[in-house]
Amino acid sequence: MQYEFVKEIGSNIPIPSSYKDVRILVQSDYYRFMGRKASWFVMFCKTLIEPSFAFLFWHRISALKRRNPLYIIAKILHRHYMFKYSLLIPSSTKIGYGLYLGHPSGIIINHTAIIGNNVNLSQFTTIGSNEGKAAMIGDNVYIGPSCCLIEDVKIGADVTIGAGAIVTKDIPEGAVAVGNPAKALQNTKNVDYINNKWRTEYGTTI
Repeated sequence: MQYEFVKEIGSNIPIPSSYKDVRILVQSDYYRFMGRKASWFVMFCKTLIEPSFAFLFWHRISALKRRNPLYIIAKILHRHYMFKYSLLIPSSTKIGYGLYLGHPSGIIINHTAIIGNNVNLSQFTTIGSNEGKAAMIGDNVYIGPSCCLIEDVKIGADVTIGAGAIVTKDIPEGAVAVGNPAKALQNTKNVDYINNKWRTEYGTTI
């Protein structure tokens, strides 16, 4: 697995270059849903009953363009789930390990966004840009329902963004942000909605 270090958010973003890399990424998403690892067959069966994971499964495979005989099939199925459930997340979007989609409905992400490891995205979330550079989101970030991240904002690690927040400015590491426009709250330690975190050692043992 190759990595791109994004210093603005302090996150290493995995860049797959083989099926082995894609398998680790799919495993990380499955782990976020189920809390355990599984074979390709079991993970494929999961796609038949869980739309959110089905989207991520084909999204991960379609992101591998070189030496990928499944690319066309993966791309077709990725786009099928994309428009069926309004999960408008391009395959070119840089996404870390263990993305969790709480509900398969109304998530729109600009292709220039960068999403770190172990991130939760809730329904009706928009991460957009009219100026060609969308948000950077650090590791272990929870984004509640109906949130909007506008333009090139930077979200630090371990941030929780409450439902309905409109984020127009950077949010520091470890903060809880709520409101319109979103503001960081104080005395919010131990707020953590990220379950089944994928850890590096899991990926290196597969």
